[in-house]
Amino acid sequence: MKMDKKASKVSEGTELASVAVNEVRLVGRLSRDPEVRVLPSGDQMWTFRVVVPRAPGGRTKQSVDVLDCAVWGGRVRASVASWSADDVVEVAGPLRKRFFSSGAGPASRVEVEVTSGRLVKRALTRREETG
Repeated sequence: MKMDKKASKVSEGTELASVAVNEVRLVGRLSRDPEVRVLPSGDQMWTFRVVVPRAPGGRTKQSVDVLDCAVWGGRVRASVASWSADDVVEVAGPLRKRFFSSGAGPASRVEVEVTSGRLVKRALTRREETG
């Protein structure tokens, strides 16, 4: 039985979807406190950045990666609300490219859409650091 090109592509896409994985896991330090944003649609989105050290001996002199993360809902949203700058966290979720309008026109951002997360280690407070 001969398959036409369209049917063949659908079959390949179905096969790929059954083995493809889009899941990112990061463990790193928050660069600043998470921020909640209310979108024009009324939806709330928490955003933050995770700083992850690179292994030494890489191709560039860059020693860290700073990765954007977004939380749209679920139980993790309550956890994120209690996180602070310099906390060490673990987050996981798919990598997404999000499109939106900015003051300069259409824009996009690649970010981890966090579906699970936990606090690994609370940052030291100023008082704890000095004494």
